[in-house]
Amino acid sequence: MKKTLFSALILANAFAFAQKSSKSPVCCAKPIDGSMAMWVQKEGFHAAHLNPEPLEYKAQSGEMISFKTQDNTNGNVFVAKSPAANGKAIIMVHEWWGLNDYIKREAETLSSELGVDVYAVDLYDGKVATEASVAGVLMGGMDPKRATTIIKGLLTLIGAKAQIATIGWCMGGSWSFQAALLGGNQIKGCVMYYGFPETDTKKMKALNSDVLYISAEKDSFIPASARVQFVKDLNLAGKKITVKKYEADHAFANPSNPKFSKDFADDAHKVVLDYLSKSLKL
Repeated sequence: MKKTLFSALILANAFAFAQKSSKSPVCCAKPIDGSMAMWVQKEGFHAAHLNPEPLEYKAQSGEMISFKTQDNTNGNVFVAKSPAANGKAIIMVHEWWGLNDYIKREAETLSSELGVDVYAVDLYDGKVATEASVAGVLMGGMDPKRATTIIKGLLTLIGAKAQIATIGWCMGGSWSFQAALLGGNQIKGCVMYYGFPETDTKKMKALNSDVLYISAEKDSFIPASARVQFVKDLNLAGKKITVKKYEADHAFANPSNPKFSKDFADDAHKVVLDYLSKSLKL
């Protein structure tokens, strides 16, 4: 009964949120002000964000831990530690679904492949969606100030001496860039999988690393013009960006998406591994 009532409340909130949302054709994160409230209902939107396939995954070595944030609350992160204490770390940011088992599995995989500590941060404070309507509510209701506070707390947890790279998908791709800004001189690399590009050129000048942008060329929610402008703006800010293009749809690298493109995803993963290895000097 409680689950039924909760689902009904979530759907009601989703409807109310959709009624108030902008009608601009924008997906995921458009971090003009860091807000996630710019997601909209439009034809084809859910077709690119199908409900994730169920996954039964038990963490092998990683674990959820809590850490203090500056607002006197706790943040949460899934930590996949490497046996080699080399002072290298990756901050991983989830999609609009939340910190689910797919992200935890990816954290453990990346940690094993690169031999670094991977911190899969939870920007939803424990909430996870399995349906698009719920994911929309969570993403739209996420307070950018709270997300920033969580990431700052995580940076404190990782430590000031660590060399860090960031990575994220969709909403997490946008927040990978924000995390890179927040990390200052500790950041050595930033990977964005089809995240909405930052538009504030003043912020770009504070970026300490270059950027690897994994681009879905058939993405109907992040306009090609926005991606092109992002490259121009970063270059004008004196920053380097590498764009790896794939003739694929939005979220093509998400293995939980029924429209997952394994060939493109595998190739992108190799590109990312090479980039992170060089960025962190592994």
